[in-house]
Amino acid sequence: MSRSIISQDTRSFVALRANHLCEYCLSFEGFSAVKFQIEHIISIKHGGTDDLLNLALACIFCNRFKGSDVGTILRAFQFTRFYHPRIDKWTDHFFLSDVLIEPKTEIGEATVKIFKLNDPDRLIERYAYLSKGYFPHPNTFLNIFPK
Repeated sequence: MSRSIISQDTRSFVALRANHLCEYCLSFEGFSAVKFQIEHIISIKHGGTDDLLNLALACIFCNRFKGSDVGTILRAFQFTRFYHPRIDKWTDHFFLSDVLIEPKTEIGEATVKIFKLNDPDRLIERYAYLSKGYFPHPNTFLNIFPK
């Protein structure tokens, strides 16, 4: 599999567009020990490109759990795609219950499942983010990502 090289200008644009938040789990890059990654929403392997509309800012956990996948099987023989940050609105597919990311749709369910968004260690991390003011509080959550 060939790897594309993302320029610093592109990386900066994608990070600013995402307000330095993981576009999947909402973690804040500035509070992370590891720099977030620019990920291909549709992987190169599946025909994705380096176009800005196919790039998202992702924490290391979301990016690694997603890999090159574009979806999963939720029910017998039913493929469900993942949340797509460029075409979907986060609040249409998920809602916050404290620091738990709850799915509202099958797309949300597929994303929560495969990205392991609510694993115990990730919840502990989000509580730490919330206590420092780096995670959206459920009572004040608005659409963070501009379209």
